Amino acid sequence: MKAVVMAGGSGSRLRPLTVNRPKPMVPMVNKPVMAHIRDLLKRHDITEVVVTLQYMADVVQDFFGDGREMGMEVHYSVEEIPLGTAGSVKNAQEHLDDTFLVISGDAVTDFDLRAIIEYHKAKEAMATLVLYRVPNPLEYGVIILDDEGHIRQFLEKPSWGEVISDTVNTGIYVLEPEVLEAFEKDVPFDFSKDLFPMLLERGDPLYGYVASGYWCDVGNIEEYMRASFDILEGRAHVEALGKEIGGGIWVEDEVEIAPDAQLFGPIFLGYGVKIKGGVVVHGPSVIRKFTVVDNRAYIDHSIIWRNSYIGEGAEVRGTIIGRQCNLKRRARVFEAVVSDVSIVGEGATIHPNVKIWPDKQIEAGATVKSSIIWGSQGRRVLFGRYGITGLVNIDLTPESAAKLGAAFGATLPRGVTVTVNRDINHSARMIKRGLISGLPSAGIHAADLRSMPIPVARYYTRIGGAVGGVHVRISPYDARVVDIKFFDEQGLDLSKSTERKIEKVFFREDFRRVYLDEVGTIAYAPQVIERYTEGFLQIINVEAMREAACYMVVDYASGPPAQVLPEILNALNCNVVALNARLDEGQMSILPEDLEQALDRLALICRVLHTDLGVRFDVGGEKVFLVDDRGDRVPEIIACAAMAVLALRAHQGGTIAVPANAPRIFEKIAEGYGGRVLRTRVDLRDLTLAAAREGVIMAGDGAGNYIFPQFQPVVDGLFATVKLAEFLAAQKTTLSGVVASLPAFFTAHHKVPCPWEAKGTVMRCLNERYLDRQSPQVDGVRVDLGHEWVLILPDPDRPIFHIYAESISQDRVEGLADEYTRIVEELRDKEVLSR
Repeated sequence: MKAVVMAGGSGSRLRPLTVNRPKPMVPMVNKPVMAHIRDLLKRHDITEVVVTLQYMADVVQDFFGDGREMGMEVHYSVEEIPLGTAGSVKNAQEHLDDTFLVISGDAVTDFDLRAIIEYHKAKEAMATLVLYRVPNPLEYGVIILDDEGHIRQFLEKPSWGEVISDTVNTGIYVLEPEVLEAFEKDVPFDFSKDLFPMLLERGDPLYGYVASGYWCDVGNIEEYMRASFDILEGRAHVEALGKEIGGGIWVEDEVEIAPDAQLFGPIFLGYGVKIKGGVVVHGPSVIRKFTVVDNRAYIDHSIIWRNSYIGEGAEVRGTIIGRQCNLKRRARVFEAVVSDVSIVGEGATIHPNVKIWPDKQIEAGATVKSSIIWGSQGRRVLFGRYGITGLVNIDLTPESAAKLGAAFGATLPRGVTVTVNRDINHSARMIKRGLISGLPSAGIHAADLRSMPIPVARYYTRIGGAVGGVHVRISPYDARVVDIKFFDEQGLDLSKSTERKIEKVFFREDFRRVYLDEVGTIAYAPQVIERYTEGFLQIINVEAMREAACYMVVDYASGPPAQVLPEILNALNCNVVALNARLDEGQMSILPEDLEQALDRLALICRVLHTDLGVRFDVGGEKVFLVDDRGDRVPEIIACAAMAVLALRAHQGGTIAVPANAPRIFEKIAEGYGGRVLRTRVDLRDLTLAAAREGVIMAGDGAGNYIFPQFQPVVDGLFATVKLAEFLAAQKTTLSGVVASLPAFFTAHHKVPCPWEAKGTVMRCLNERYLDRQSPQVDGVRVDLGHEWVLILPDPDRPIFHIYAESISQDRVEGLADEYTRIVEELRDKEVLSR
């Protein structure tokens, strides 16, 4: 007798356990679930097997091979597309020339297969379906038999009103090869829905065999845990799990159990498992090979897969922990699923019914109450460098956006107004509407600016009587990601303390829900563009601009700046060639290489047209990229230096604010005009705060962001563009001329990967090593080497260090950056190895 083992299922209801493996390869106590089916077949002397595959077929083939090592002969039939249960067996028809058994590779059973086959032969059946009585038949196909065992009726997943039997189809069949002639090959066809009803209608002998013993369809997480524990408790009879050392504890070789550990069976401990001192394990529990359970950890009714680590004092109850997971000290996981290669930080808590998908990192101390799926992270910190950032409809959904709106509103007085703005992408619109729905619930009025450039939103927030604002955009770096920026009453990014208040409300869900008559209103804000334009033109030297009639090319990047700036430039008598002035939500995020092509195209157009200036905005209207009057692209750091020259010429003795990683050229420029340089942390908010100080005439970060506090103390690319044109007109100079006057400088920037847990130690070692050579600390570790310097700066959002350097030549600065890159790598590696 041959058997067909159906192993093509993806196991979608078992996710995230089946993200990295097909359903038949999910571990069931001591081996994959399909290996238990293999053992069952061997016990009944069925040694020739055809395995039907589709999803992740190579994983099954790699594990079982050709079967010779197991004393079997295994063939494989791989479907290119899903063909249904009968269609997949038809695909293997060449191997099936006699009566054969069909069995699922992802169920657990100990049925007497010999008795089933004998029944089939005694009845001279064309097909015998193995049936089983279950208390809840709603999720199965119900079969109705007569007194002779003939099948009379099929009910596929009936409602309770349709249930007239508790006898369900197990998906185990004994078939004659003739049944496969009833339908065509390579056509999706199902046994229970298509083939068996057809055979029944034409009168073929179909019988049902009601089996006794154990059977469980491992269809979901709950059934998976039940089947695992039933094996441990002896309800399902399988091959020996290992050596029983007493008390219902089964172990494989090389297991180490500390003398003071307390184990209450039934428990399975796989090869090389280490149970450390003071550990308590309550069964039924499974701990698979090479897993380490560290001192005083507590495990109860849980399944832990191989190569995982359960840290000191960690607590795991009713949970599945996947392969190569790492639970740090005092982490707690309750009735949840933590999938492969995930890290649960020290002191973090994962609540019941949460599913953590593979390769996630839960931050130390985080409390996780909802599932974390593709690309997302569990964290106790919401805000990052770009505000609150996450994948659309995964990390940031309409529901979470509404909670964010309610959390922000809860930190503000009742009855005040908050502006809400977005870019033109439909995903940003969805998230913005979620935010707007949350604000009124806290008694906050929402002033909807619709879709405006970010500087316009900041300006209107500041002058419009609002106490704060929110801007939602698709990340300019990744169309899958949405950024939410929050402003205060001045249009500035929120302070860290305010961010923490919002985080506290959000994670505790301590929302303020006002009474009926205090619910806030939602209304469109009036005259947004008009008020911005009026304030804008009051600061600009309109007469000088009109007289110069600047000839420029402006690339609006298909974003909201195209709704605002054209009228301003027209009022200033500028002769403008507009590019990408039509709004296109598909261009809110572009690849770096596409941006480079756009800038090259802008430079070419400027060169051909002999314009005075070329400008491209980012889609939010904050950052600007420049092309000079010769049609040459101006690198951002050089453009910032040129802007500093022009600003200091116009306001001699003024102060320029730049971040700590900017080159010393700014000090040389300021010295020439009696000015000074104010260094800030490498953070736009810090630069913004510095720009608001007395005497500061301009701030720039060397990456295309400019602040002119005379108009507003925030980054504003629209104003920076016109201010640059005004400087050139009033000083009767050209951008190329200013660039040519700049002294030479040479810089380098390297990045060094570093695990989060090692960054603090690396910084301490660097501070100790270079204590006598450090400049006054502004940000990071800055090593002063006379005519050259190095700044080593940990990234606030990513596990990397930035190495910035300046020297007297490009070769020398690259060598300097390489030298300090190696120093950071050595300190990092030493710290990682010591852990």
